[in-house]
Amino acid sequence: MDKVKIALQYMLPKHLISRIVGKFAAAEAGWLTTAFIKWFIKQYGINMQEALESQPEAYRTFNAFFTRALKPGLRPITPDADIMVQPVDGAVSQLGPIEDGRLFQAKGHHYSALALLGGIEADAKRFAEGDFATIYLAPKDYHRLHMPIKGTLSKMTYVPGELFSVNPLTARNVPGLFARNERVVAIFETEKGPLAMVLVGATIVASIETVWAGTVTPPTGKKVFSWDYPTEGPEAITLEKGEEMGRFKLGSTVVMLFAKDALDGFADGVEAGSVTRMGEPFARIKD
Repeated sequence: MDKVKIALQYMLPKHLISRIVGKFAAAEAGWLTTAFIKWFIKQYGINMQEALESQPEAYRTFNAFFTRALKPGLRPITPDADIMVQPVDGAVSQLGPIEDGRLFQAKGHHYSALALLGGIEADAKRFAEGDFATIYLAPKDYHRLHMPIKGTLSKMTYVPGELFSVNPLTARNVPGLFARNERVVAIFETEKGPLAMVLVGATIVASIETVWAGTVTPPTGKKVFSWDYPTEGPEAITLEKGEEMGRFKLGSTVVMLFAKDALDGFADGVEAGSVTRMGEPFARIKD
């Protein structure tokens, strides 16, 4: 059955399916939207007591429900200056060192930082011998992404690609998955060097948003698009530790790249398979 599921992902028109689902997710369909939200809550066991708006009827679109805010104070940000915090609710897929420019995906599969970052060599070199972490967001999770450390945006890159599912089954069976799927790369300058936040699209992910650009939707095609941002002056975009930086409209994965010597190891209990909760300790910052 697993082989059939993977084969279907290669055969199905993933972009077309995602566009159709995206239109429904953005539509104000009244009772139909509410009924689908109620089904989704039951199907995935979503804890609506955590949501700022706990009633399904409060959401006019499925997208509004899926990117719902949490109640204030529910995810306190670890204040320690020497700790990076978890950026999302989800589960760690893999983490560890970037070795020879490659990241570990799953048993038998690696992919390159260069491919992940859109083939831009200057960007990949900034993370040589650094560390990475991949976090998977399941449908039940809170789908806003936050900063693990204070950073100033210097570059955003849109990389077109496939829309395979990014669940654990697919990660184990599709080579180079995260460097094949459509993605948005945001690079920030921090006190410990560059930080890349790579927001990876997936099947039926209607869109990816950032707080500074809104929905990232360059023209269709195979071209990589990049935007540079000032890191000083009144137009600089600086986000504090724990501040929201983006959203997924339907589930996906975030891959973080850290510079060499930025980390002094990951926090206790943070390992492949561990659950993440935004704001809790994620990694220790190296002195």
